[in-house]
Amino acid sequence: MLLNIIAWIVVGGLAGWIASIIMKTNASMGVMLNVIVGIAGAFIGGWVVNSLLGADPELFSVGGFITAILGAVILLGIVKLISGSHSKTV
Repeated sequence: MLLNIIAWIVVGGLAGWIASIIMKTNASMGVMLNVIVGIAGAFIGGWVVNSLLGADPELFSVGGFITAILGAVILLGIVKLISGSHSKTV
């Protein structure tokens, strides 16, 4: 049980970190926020993939990891849209 929780945190953290790099929000996010975004992204990505393809990706696989990144990117995009956060040009 404890090993599963640790695995979720590690996979979620990596997925959230990669998504934050893709969405250019990495500078404003810390480790904890990356983990939270990654885990939430895994749920969102799983729901999207299941809805569109009828597939249920396993989290601890390459496809599941990519799905978690996709979900985290979607989540960060929604947050940026709602908060009106745009990159400022100097």
